[in-house]
Amino acid sequence: MVELWDAYLWPLIWIVIKILVIVVPVLVAVAYLTYMERKVIGSMHLRRGPNVVGPFGLLQPFADGVKLFLKETVIPSSANRAVFLIAPMLTFFLALIAWAVIPFGEGLVLADINVGVLYLFAISSLGVYGIVMAGWASNSKYAFLGALRSAAQMVSYEVSMGFVIITVLLCVGSLNLTAIVEAQRGMWFVIPLLPMAVVFFISTLAETNRHPFDLAEAEAELVAGFNVEYSAMTFALFFLGEYANMILMCGMTTILFLGGWLPPLDIAPFNLIPGPIWFFIKIVMLLFIFIWVRASFPRYRYDQLMRLGWKVFLPMSLAGVVIVSAVLVMFDLLPNVPAVTG
Repeated sequence: MVELWDAYLWPLIWIVIKILVIVVPVLVAVAYLTYMERKVIGSMHLRRGPNVVGPFGLLQPFADGVKLFLKETVIPSSANRAVFLIAPMLTFFLALIAWAVIPFGEGLVLADINVGVLYLFAISSLGVYGIVMAGWASNSKYAFLGALRSAAQMVSYEVSMGFVIITVLLCVGSLNLTAIVEAQRGMWFVIPLLPMAVVFFISTLAETNRHPFDLAEAEAELVAGFNVEYSAMTFALFFLGEYANMILMCGMTTILFLGGWLPPLDIAPFNLIPGPIWFFIKIVMLLFIFIWVRASFPRYRYDQLMRLGWKVFLPMSLAGVVIVSAVLVMFDLLPNVPAVTG
């Protein structure tokens, strides 16, 4: 029995504990991101935002969660019930499992795999399936149009994101996210790769269907788009998935360009603050820009969205790969990658 506990049960329990240590704070962060968004946009509009439930409105996210949990889940009579219910769960789970490879600090990562970037890119690419399934299963013209828009939009901007990530990988020589952060000890990549960082961040706005690229949920023409037929907890899962993806994309931007958990200067008092705190601060700053963009810019037309993705960002990211490669080769700056032995 002792051998069974040491060999199987305790490692399993320990993994579950580590997963909960990541998932619970992420869900709390998602809840308070909605509060932050409403407060920040309220300040920009010169109004108060949530201020009734709890002190300063701090309990408003939990009140919203309880309300959605207690509501009746309405499934359209002509919908495909199985796919209709699986779609929001798929979107939510994909938003959570991507956090498995995100390093919060030195050694603070659930799975420090050598292909962490590839894992993240694969998970983010799968996100479109939940939206397409929701649009098709709803048996609604508006939902289906929103799903098609989202699929085209996410595929278009993933291409540019992929080339931008390649420029970072050329500078590091590794797909490991911890190695990418460690390579920025002397200088964050946002300084030499500033155009690529801007392209990546704007692409994350499109990837998460956020303003000004929220064409999949355009209220004016699609009445909320792919999730128009969803209610109660099924809608809440889409909502949680979208905001968890926002935090994830900000985490990716932080790791790739802002030095992850590294302080801006390796001197006191900056290096006295723990790494995970720096990681959190950088993510909050990027999330503030997400919200700021939503409050400031009008929604793009769909042809403008596609033109930006294919005629502006794609050539820029391709040129970035060529220029970064040429500079690294010309000045002999290619990272030393250990040879793989068979």
